[in-house]
Amino acid sequence: MKVLHLNITTFFANRDMLEAFEAYRDSDGNPLELIKYNYKYTQDTARNDPYFEEKFQKDLKTHCPDFVFSLNFLPVISKVCNKEGVIYVSWIYDNPEIFLYNYNMKNPCNIVLMFDSKQYMEFMVGGIKNVRYLPLAASTKRLDSIIPTKAAKKKYSADISFVGSLYTERKQYYEEIVPKLDPYTHGYLEGIIKSQLQVDGVNFVEECLTPEITKKIQEVSNIYPYSDSIETLEYLYANYIINRQITIIERKELLTLIGAHHPLKLYTYKQNNSFSPKGVENMGPTDYFTEMPLVFKLSKINLNITLRSIQHAIPLRVYDILGSGGFLMSNFQHDLAYHFVPGEDFVYYENRKDLLDKIDYYLVNENERVDIAKNAHKKIQEQHTFDVRVKEIIDIVNEYKL
Repeated sequence: MKVLHLNITTFFANRDMLEAFEAYRDSDGNPLELIKYNYKYTQDTARNDPYFEEKFQKDLKTHCPDFVFSLNFLPVISKVCNKEGVIYVSWIYDNPEIFLYNYNMKNPCNIVLMFDSKQYMEFMVGGIKNVRYLPLAASTKRLDSIIPTKAAKKKYSADISFVGSLYTERKQYYEEIVPKLDPYTHGYLEGIIKSQLQVDGVNFVEECLTPEITKKIQEVSNIYPYSDSIETLEYLYANYIINRQITIIERKELLTLIGAHHPLKLYTYKQNNSFSPKGVENMGPTDYFTEMPLVFKLSKINLNITLRSIQHAIPLRVYDILGSGGFLMSNFQHDLAYHFVPGEDFVYYENRKDLLDKIDYYLVNENERVDIAKNAHKKIQEQHTFDVRVKEIIDIVNEYKL
């Protein structure tokens, strides 16, 4: 089988996926014929790029792959593959992923693998049948090969660590629109935010945006869907404005709360260096391949606070923690509790008091903490590596008839 892999180096999972394609062998021991096709991703050119489309169409005719693969759905790739009658497999690992609402999603060439079970069901119910549910993965081969040195142990060891964005380094749409909102609309949105902050596992933001409230946001935000997309205004505002604001508040409040009781190391973008409440040591950014696995291996507790627009899915960061052999403490996520056993593979917190109580407990109960981390690592190694996922993708392609 011949696979054209779109090599997008800015996507974190690209390297591990490429290595898994290279390692694949079928039942007769035959490898894939792999074409590494370099692609420079930008949001604008991924929608429409006439020069690239012409070139890519010629390259498809030259290479004649059985299927094209990319991380995330790229409309421009789907458009060309559909013209040439070539299967296009995309595996979503970002959320929100606005390209899922592009008109090219309906192309019969597509096989779209969605890492969020809720989003997958929404598309299925909506009549998009070329979607499959496929959770993300980790490369235990790569992660296990990283052995902490004495210097690394000194630098990265911690009681509690959090690796992630505070989202204040990006465009803050909510803060921009608030001064322009009338008091009622502002109060309504604040009520949604405060209510959603009290609930894990169910996201009701989009459902709470009435036509009147949506119109008010539209008037002050000037944010509209692209002309080639069918996403609703409610989806845009819920995920790009409100859920992001909820995540900003939640992460800052939880990190501040924990820091008041226990020392915590925060690894985040440089633009967030001003955030250093009591007990929180802001370490700045960490390299995904060389440093992040060391943080996960050398922290007694690795905290996950999921971006609120990821409703059911297991974020890639969680797989990185578990695949590194780290102990995970997370908010509740439906898919995480489905694929892994709470209390055996990871621990989730139900509220702020529960979070502090469980931190207190697992910091002193080392044997239990280590056993949980080992259980999760074993499960990742057996069921959730990129090698496993490649086999599943090949099986899906073999079942598919264009």
